[in-house]
Amino acid sequence: MKSLGQQIVAEFYECDCEVLNDPQQIEEIMCDAALAAGATIVTKTFHTFSPHGVSGAVIIAESHLAIHTWPEYGYAAVDLFTCGDTVQPEVAYRVLKEGMKSRRASTMEMKRGQLEVVGELTHKPVELKQAV
Repeated sequence: MKSLGQQIVAEFYECDCEVLNDPQQIEEIMCDAALAAGATIVTKTFHTFSPHGVSGAVIIAESHLAIHTWPEYGYAAVDLFTCGDTVQPEVAYRVLKEGMKSRRASTMEMKRGQLEVVGELTHKPVELKQAV
């Protein structure tokens, strides 16, 4: 079976708490990760919570990277969802781990949109087909 996308769900532990609570640093690290992975950034949004924590997303032409931080626990939850075969989400993962100074991390990988297709599976077909 072929798949439309790949999703890496990552958990970063024992991170630098100051980094996790700084929306500018989180945005920079997320954008650096997307670019290092070969993605094309379309837009981004980040929100700071009171009294602490940051959530945000970088929307890429190939899907998205999203993050939620808990500085009080030194923890960040990240979703790296990429479509096609031009982006390397494992590179984004490494950039994030280093940028947040995580000393321990875990990942789970899923293939998304697994389809039985004869021939090439195109991620942006020329014409839309009605779902059956």
